[in-house]
This record gives sequence, structure tokens and C-alpha cells, in this order.
Amino acid sequence: MRFSVLSDTQLLLKINRAGYLALLLVLGYWFLLGPNSQEYSLVFNALWLLPLLLPLPGLLKGNPYTHAWASFILCLYLLHCLTLVYIAGDWLWFALLELGLLIMLSVTFPFYARHRGRELGLGLKKKAKKDSVQ
Repeated sequence: MRFSVLSDTQLLLKINRAGYLALLLVLGYWFLLGPNSQEYSLVFNALWLLPLLLPLPGLLKGNPYTHAWASFILCLYLLHCLTLVYIAGDWLWFALLELGLLIMLSVTFPFYARHRGRELGLGLKKKAKKDSVQ
């Protein structure tokens, strides 16, 4: 018997929302105010955040399809993060924070999409089998 206030999908949605907004804040700080933000123009740095803003409305609404494809956008930032982990000296803590958020979101986004999709009766359509004629 389970005694939980939140269902699995509601908990995953709350985790996803909080984690995604935290990732936006962390990367916003890095690209707009961080130590290397003066090396490039403000427009160039702001363009780094644009891919993260595209799925934001669907993520906040809880759309499972958006959670599924937003996982692919996280791959771009995972490359940034792993590069930062490799080269960062004094900012290693920052790179590890970004890495933790990205790993968490990379795991919880697909789980939410799967659970919520099942609740809504969504899924991949299966091809009908043709009866063989004897």
C-alpha cells in the first residue's frame, strides 16, 4: 500500500520544473554574468540560452511530448558542461553543479514523458498484423 501525497508523474513534473528553472538560472549566470561573459558580445552569449527557452512553455504545462524532445536539447549543454569540467580550474564546482542538473534532467524527462503518456493513453501505434492466407 502506497501512502504518497503526489503521484509519480506529479513528483517527476515538480522535479523537472525546478531542475529546468535552476538550469536556466545557472546557465544564465554563466553566459551573461560569468567570468568569460566579457569575451563575447551580449547577443552571442544570449543566443546560448535560446535553445533552452524553446521548450519552456510545454515543460511548464507538463506536455509529455515536449519532455521527450527537450531531452535532445540537453545534449548540447551536456557537451558544454563536460568541456567545462575538463578545462575549469577555479570554476569546477560550477561545472559539477551544471553536470548534476543535466544528469538529473536527462533521467527524469524521459521517465515523466513515459508515465504521463501512459496516463493519457498515448503511445506508438503498432502496425496491424496481416493474416496469412492458407
